[in-house]
Order: sequence, then structure tokens, then C-alpha cells
Amino acid sequence: MHSHILPGIDDGSPDIATSLELIRGLNKLGIKKSITTPHIIGDLYRNTPHTINKALQQTKDACAAEGIDIELSAAAEYMLDDHFMALLKNGEPLLTIHSNIILTEQSYASPNNKLEETVFEIITGGYNPIMAHPERYGYYHKNYDNYHRLKELGFILQVNLLSLTGYYGGAVAKAAKYIMTHELADYVGTDLHHAKHLAALQQKENLQLFIKYTEGKSFNTF
Repeated sequence: MHSHILPGIDDGSPDIATSLELIRGLNKLGIKKSITTPHIIGDLYRNTPHTINKALQQTKDACAAEGIDIELSAAAEYMLDDHFMALLKNGEPLLTIHSNIILTEQSYASPNNKLEETVFEIITGGYNPIMAHPERYGYYHKNYDNYHRLKELGFILQVNLLSLTGYYGGAVAKAAKYIMTHELADYVGTDLHHAKHLAALQQKENLQLFIKYTEGKSFNTF
């Protein structure tokens, strides 16, 4: 429910050949359904339902032609920036993961100083927000109460599986394990962008780690 495998519209797959390579890799891991989530960032990736659905259809057609057994749909990963707030306040329909659930993210550089106002606007606008990879925001690492606070504000938390492995560094791995062991995460995702991510997801020791932190837990599904 979090990947960047549509071709040529963000920092994920650059072309359809790469998209097919990544999708085949997900397929081999046993994934039969994927909700792709291209970035929508005001000053970088101004994707729209049109650009995303066009790339989605291209990918679905290519998968069908190649006989790849996977169910694909698309939403978006919304940066909580001024562009997003304008979309929300103007009543533009947002691309949802499922029903009224949207995937959101923050800047890695600094926290959103209007987060309470933002989540209030999201919820009163009729949406339930997932906060993508909260473990990767370094400004939360000094105080893990921040993760509990996100939940109190109304965010659903999603951890990147590769965060558990140390792929993004030790501090991120420690935070991810805290979120998982304290049962704060409702979702896990690949956040798959490229072949290096796929190779790491396929490593035997990493697969065993994913099982360790997810087995027996109740995660939401769509």
C-alpha cells in the first residue's frame, strides 16, 4: 500500500521496463495486490489524478501483456505542504488508499509546525490520514512520545519494512522497532522505489526480520 512503481512520474521507476522488473520482484515475494502511491509534492512532483491514472493504466496494460498476476490500483503520497492544503481547502478530490484513507508524509528536514491544524483540516474534510514512515523523521528520534502524539492527533502510522533492517540507518531502525513493539503501526509498506530496495526486501535475513516484527500482529488490510 506504499510504493513508487509507476513509470516516469516521480523519483521511483523511470520507465515501464523498470516498473515491470519491480512488479515481478513483488510478485515473487508473494504480493498479489499493490496500491501504488506516487508523490504529490508542490514544488517537485505536481502529479494529478490524470497523470497518475494514465501511468497506472500503462502499467496495468504492460502487466497483462507480460502475464504478470497482480492487481494494481493507485492513490498518492501527499506531502503536507501548501499545495496539499490548497487542494484540501478547494475541495479537490484526493486520491485515497481505500475509502476515505489518504497517505501523507512530512519533510525529512524539519517538522510541520502546523501539524495539529493540518490534521484537523484533513479530518474535518472527511479523510483519515496515514502518516508514512514516521520512523524516518529524525527530529522525532530524541523523544518517542512523538509517535504516541501522532496517534492522538488522528494519524494512522505506517512503517517501512526496510526501516527495520537498518537500511536507512541505526536510529531509524531503533525507532521503527519501537513503533512496532509498542503496537503503534496499523500498516507496513515497502516504499519501493528502485532495484536496490527490491534486492534488500528479498534478502533472506531481512525476510526473517519482517516475520519477527509482523507475525502474530493484526494489521489493517484492504
